[in-house]
Order: sequence, then structure tokens, then C-alpha cells
Amino acid sequence: MSEPESKPATLRRALTLPWLVFYGVGVTVGAGIFALIGEILALAGSYAPLSFLLAGLIAGVTGVSYALLVSRFPKAGGEAVFVHRGIGAFPGQLVGYGVCATGTISSAVVALAFAGYMQALVPLPQEVLLVAVVCGLAAIAWFGVRESVLFAGLITFLEVGTLIIVIIFGAPLIADVPKWAPSFVPPPDGTLLAGILSGGVIAFFAFVGFEDIENMAEETVEPERTAPRAVFWTLGITVVLYVLLSVVAVMAPDREAVAGSTAPMSDLFEQITGFSGKPVAAAAAIAMINGILVQIVMVSRVLYGMANDGIAPGWFAWVGPQRRTPGRATLVVTIVILVLAFSFPLVKLAEATSLVTLAVFALVNLSLFRLGSRLGDRTLHRFRWWGLAGTVICVVIAGFQIGTGALGGH
Repeated sequence: MSEPESKPATLRRALTLPWLVFYGVGVTVGAGIFALIGEILALAGSYAPLSFLLAGLIAGVTGVSYALLVSRFPKAGGEAVFVHRGIGAFPGQLVGYGVCATGTISSAVVALAFAGYMQALVPLPQEVLLVAVVCGLAAIAWFGVRESVLFAGLITFLEVGTLIIVIIFGAPLIADVPKWAPSFVPPPDGTLLAGILSGGVIAFFAFVGFEDIENMAEETVEPERTAPRAVFWTLGITVVLYVLLSVVAVMAPDREAVAGSTAPMSDLFEQITGFSGKPVAAAAAIAMINGILVQIVMVSRVLYGMANDGIAPGWFAWVGPQRRTPGRATLVVTIVILVLAFSFPLVKLAEATSLVTLAVFALVNLSLFRLGSRLGDRTLHRFRWWGLAGTVICVVIAGFQIGTGALGGH
């Protein structure tokens, strides 16, 4: 009598709410905020806090759609699964591969930049450092999801800790409420309002990342409850951090210098503390590592989830029986990142990723509208118009990006 075939390995459910929030905050509060604060300050001036608040509200609309859909479809494929169910298989494929493309391109860009930074410290060719960094992070991603999130969490602690230190030193400025309170009540001036809206659109991209939480659903304990809560906690923490930082920035002794700086967070730190801003610059560089790791983890889960959903080759659905991670997908993602980094002019591709992200958001929102109109799910039905509103908002932002030529990578 032959032995019964053992069941194929599945992903390990190891993430509880705190772990998932750590992951979400880590992928959202990346190196971008260290540079974007100056750009938004230049556009919105003393009304930069309002731009960040507006951006948080815009991100929150799409965040609600993601939270509702992951509670209904807690699958590793995330957006690809949502769109497959809501619109169709081919749009689901396009969304899934679009998410994979943005993740691998941004990882390749960041890996190149980090290897360049490392050359100043380690006398090795950039190519050697690039391979070492990407393969080292891929090994962590392969080793286990809890280990990956722990490593990312440590870097997140450094990133967020740096921002909190800036906020703490700026606490006397925040305490002077009468001076900054008018930042939330702009006069009816067209030019001023245009600057605030432009700042809000740019600030929106500082919130991109929360959507990656859904791709960890099959490694989350009670994902139907945990993943939606993690989305809201991530967005809430991020909004509070960004608004407080922007209040400190608008109250800085020399706001114009911060707005015009190539390292605005470092300059802001120097102004309000009198200390060197080099530790802040170092934190921004280390944040790059987090960006690479979480994208390797995220993209491999998207490929795994798409394979299980029948919209990607089944080969990607293989999970290592010991580590319980999608080993084949992780290997392919690592190879693609290295090939992109060595072979392609990435700057223009990276600039276009923001439009791909907006297109994905629009289709996810539209999926909520369609599913809410078709399925007998009361909650989805109640919020279907919310999904339609999110679609319109994403299309408007994309139009603004194209019209102004203000494209930016994730």
C-alpha cells in the first residue's frame, strides 16, 4: 500500500497585530519622508501641515477600500486578488504584475543608491556591494516571515525614532499653538490653495506603503480582523508623525533653508537642536535597507498569491517545507532586482511607478464598488460608493501628475 501524499507546505501564520503594524509603518515611513518634507514646505509654505493632513485623508479613502476587501479576501495576492474578483482575471493579472514591477524597480533604484553610499565606507566595487546587499536581504526574506518583519521592525524603530527625536526637540515649537494653529485655516486665496493642494498630492506619496499589508494576509493570525486594523493603525500613526513633523518644520527658525535643502530633515534637526544633522542623514540611508527588504517580501507574496489564484504560473506557489516561505518567488524577485540594477536605465522607470501605483489604487477602489453592487455582503454594499469616490480621487491625482509632469517613484 503506497504512502499517502503529504500536503504541500503553506505559508506560516506568524504575524499578530503588533507585528503587522510594525511592517506597515516600516514600509510606509520610508526614506522618502526625509526628503519630501522640504519639497512640501516649498509648495505649501506655512500651510504644509494642512497638505499632510489632506494627503492622509486621501490615503485613508483608499485605505478603507483595502481594509474592507482584505477582510473579505484575506489572500497573499492582495490587490491582484481584489481586482480579479471585482473586475476580472486579466485586469487582476495586470495589477499583480504592475505591483511586482513597481516593487522590483524601486528596490533596484534604492539598492544602487545604498551601494553608492556604502562605497564611502567599504573600499569595494559598487557591483560587489550591490549583490551583497540584495542577496543578504533576500536570505533574510527566505529565512522566515517573522525574522524578516523583526529585521524590518528594528530599522523601522530607528526611522521612526529619528522622526520622534526631531518632534521631541521641536516640542517647544509645537507647544506654541497660537503661532501654528492658523496653518490649518488658509485664507480664500487661489494661489495659496493651489500650493496646499499641490503639496497634498506630493505628500500623498509619503503615505504609499500601507497597501502592502494585505499581501501578508496568509501569514497573519486572524487576517480578516487583524489586517484591516493594521491598515488603520498604520495610517493613523503615519498621519500623526507627518503632521507633527510639518508643524516643527513650519516653525523652524529658517524655514526657507529647510525648504530649499537637499537634506531637509538633517537641516531641520540642526536648526532646532544645534547638533550635527549627520545622524539623521545616516538614518535616512539605513532606511533604504528597509525599502529593499519589504519589497522583496511583498513582491514574492504577490507572485505566490497570484499563482494560488490561477492568474500566474503555478510554479510560484511553491513554499519551502522548512522555512514556510515562497522560496521560488523570492529567488526570482532577487534575480530580477539584480538584472534591473545592472542592465536598465532606471530613473525614468522609477518616475513612472507613481502612475502605476495610482492605477492600482483606482482599480482596487473600483473593485470595491463592483463587488459591493454584486455580492450579498452588507458591508461591501454599504461602502460601494466609497470605492467609487476613491477611484475618482486617484484619477484626479493621476491627471494632476501627468499635467504638471510631477512624477515620482514610490
